[in-house]
Amino acid sequence: MRIYFSCSITGGRGDQPAYAALVAHLQAAGHRVLTAHLASPDLQGQEGGLEPEAVYDRDTAWVREADAVVAEVSTPSHGVGFEVAYALHRAKPVLCLHRRGARVSRMITGCREPGMACAEYGTEAEMLALADAFLAGGASRP
Repeated sequence: MRIYFSCSITGGRGDQPAYAALVAHLQAAGHRVLTAHLASPDLQGQEGGLEPEAVYDRDTAWVREADAVVAEVSTPSHGVGFEVAYALHRAKPVLCLHRRGARVSRMITGCREPGMACAEYGTEAEMLALADAFLAGGASRP
């Protein structure tokens, strides 16, 4: 399955270890993660020189190519929210994962659009299991 992985970049990178674990797990399961580079600890060095229009064009093309979107939403991000809405508008299934206790926008947790799932995790193992369940279920609610 082609997966668009979405996570905070400019909003903060404190959850980067979780991003890396999730992307590595998805790849090990045989999925093609179109945005695997977003989990890298040195992402700013990789993305720093891109113009905003280039990022928009590239990322929206990847969302259109993806079979599903998996987003880690513990750290607030305008970009992640946009990508989630963009994917849902195109009938892409979306899973938004967040740490237990994280303050997540009610626009995300309250969304009942078809194909949208939001799940809270306490441990890395729980996060990975939630992603597996979502994707195994044809990318439906975990």
